[in-house]
Amino acid sequence: MQTYETTAIVTGAGSGIGLAVAESFLREGMNIVLNGRNEEKLVRAAVQLGQPDRLAIVAGDITRPETSTRVVEEAVNRFGQLSVLVNNAGIFCTKPFTEYAVEELDGFLGYLRGTFVLSQAAVRQMRGQGRGGSIVNIGTILASNGVNGIPSSAPIAAKGGIMALTKNLSVELARENIRINAVAPGVVPTPLYGDLTDEQLEALHGMQPLGRYGTPKDIADAVLYLVKASWVTGVILPVDGGVDAGGDGAYHGVKESAGTVAA
Repeated sequence: MQTYETTAIVTGAGSGIGLAVAESFLREGMNIVLNGRNEEKLVRAAVQLGQPDRLAIVAGDITRPETSTRVVEEAVNRFGQLSVLVNNAGIFCTKPFTEYAVEELDGFLGYLRGTFVLSQAAVRQMRGQGRGGSIVNIGTILASNGVNGIPSSAPIAAKGGIMALTKNLSVELARENIRINAVAPGVVPTPLYGDLTDEQLEALHGMQPLGRYGTPKDIADAVLYLVKASWVTGVILPVDGGVDAGGDGAYHGVKESAGTVAA
């Protein structure tokens, strides 16, 4: 068993933001446990990342409690400790409020439950180590800034719960030096958005005061900051091109999702 200074778990790590976070962490010399539902995607991500001696893969649905147990156990068994957790996994689809089925809402809330349970398992491990730790949750700017043309009440209800959990846990765990923060991305086209046309992508640029939509690297940079910022906890950091500061956020071109897409 090899032991490095820092070991991180990243959920939803097969593509998009999760993969960018893993790449950023590798550059910092961390070990990483990659989690996602699709094992083939995780294997491709690991090949892309390289450095197999510092990577582990645990495929599984994070909404299932047994997956949380396996992920934390893999971090400890493979690398000897756990210092960082990034709760990135999620699903998304857009449709009018009254058209969401209860079963769809339950699916979104499953990721709130998964964040809760995996964070419990991580905190138990961090507490036992006695050296503190860092948890970064991926929320969304849509939880505090509704956008005309992106009707997404069900997934945003779950993300809002994750962001509220961030605030509450940050206070509860501060004395143990376990820091809980969140990043609230603006529009970052990833597989969660499905296939967008060039026209739609161009329109997305105009939503942000800075004049462009975000990239997974933009979010990964913010995650890394929160992991390293030892005097920061309870922060929900907007990374949104300025939308939270007062951009109009008006966009009418996001098509309603044909189905739910997972990170």
